[in-house]
Amino acid sequence: MDLFKKCYDFTRADEVKAMGVYPYFRAIEENEGPVVQIEGRKIVMAGSNNYLGLTAHPKVKEAAIKAVEKYGTGCSGSRYLTGTLDLHIELEEKLAKFFNKEAVMLYSTGYQTAQGIIPTLVQRGEYVVSDKDNHACIVAGNLMARGATADVLRYKHADMKDLERVISKVDKDIPKLIVSDGVFSTGGEIVDLPELVKLAKEYNAKILIDDAHAVGVIGKGGRGTASEFDLEDQVDMTMGTFSKTFASLGGFVAAEAKVIDYLKHHSPALIFSASPTPASVAAALAALEILEAEPWRVDKLVSNADRVRKALTEAGFTVIDGRTGIVPVIVGDDGLAFQMWRKLFDAGVFVNVFISPGVPQGRQMMRTSYMATHEDEHLDYIVNTFIKVGQELGLV
Repeated sequence: MDLFKKCYDFTRADEVKAMGVYPYFRAIEENEGPVVQIEGRKIVMAGSNNYLGLTAHPKVKEAAIKAVEKYGTGCSGSRYLTGTLDLHIELEEKLAKFFNKEAVMLYSTGYQTAQGIIPTLVQRGEYVVSDKDNHACIVAGNLMARGATADVLRYKHADMKDLERVISKVDKDIPKLIVSDGVFSTGGEIVDLPELVKLAKEYNAKILIDDAHAVGVIGKGGRGTASEFDLEDQVDMTMGTFSKTFASLGGFVAAEAKVIDYLKHHSPALIFSASPTPASVAAALAALEILEAEPWRVDKLVSNADRVRKALTEAGFTVIDGRTGIVPVIVGDDGLAFQMWRKLFDAGVFVNVFISPGVPQGRQMMRTSYMATHEDEHLDYIVNTFIKVGQELGLV
């Protein structure tokens, strides 16, 4: 059997391309935030995770440029050896203060962060207890932990009763880690953190919350899920990314100083990876400063998403309810989802298509997300275009 046979047999993408409805890998030629240029046309962006609209902010761009001028384009080493800059330490200290934690450590990507934490902390004979809808980076971290002979248990999505059913089967004296998205990346739901904390205490577990889609979106001043529920001192570890609110690239984990120190000296994802680039770190620093100085951006983001969520629901679309920057519109069929994406794109609105098996059958969706920099004219255009296309396809 040829190793590449699976590659030659994969035809689904070619079939969708032949139909003219392929939605992926579309090159953005210019990016102004709420409006981008694709294939020479101006398109209203309703699919970006640039929640606070900072990727085009002059201060963020200037910080990145100055960092390249001072430090060059890369660090040419891991944090463990020659790759630590004073910029890295400055960002870690400011993030620790922002999240009210003792310490923070940076990783080179958000996806890599879970792989750096979970298999490093959860080892032979210990347990990871994970929500079934957690982000793929957590799934990858869980698989690595399992490969190191740790045990991985999963509970039904956002179901705290099922979490208790699962975790109650494990001896209370055995170390265990409950892992959950704070804001789930597909549907935008918020974890029931108060109940999760209660169960963690009862069954002697530590907690890791992935706040990739929560920082800059919920919590006091955008401080994320633990802050949203006034449980900052009850969540053991918060991880996140710079690729959304912080308008950059990289990841982080915030925790007790002793936990961070252990990860620094034992996490392969840190020790064997080149450290985050100067431009990336400087951009994230600038974005953090803007978030702290301009908390109105958080309110504007949520207000924008609520405006669209309410309008699409009233128009008759099936919309997953929520209070974050993510507004998913259920279509329920792969073919229909591709058709809807194409019609929206042709009309000048870009959204993300989630199809099976990435989402369960019947839950295929247009996954839309919003920015603090969307103006009413952008939001109204998105809503009106959705209604027009939805009527054409018989969805409303």
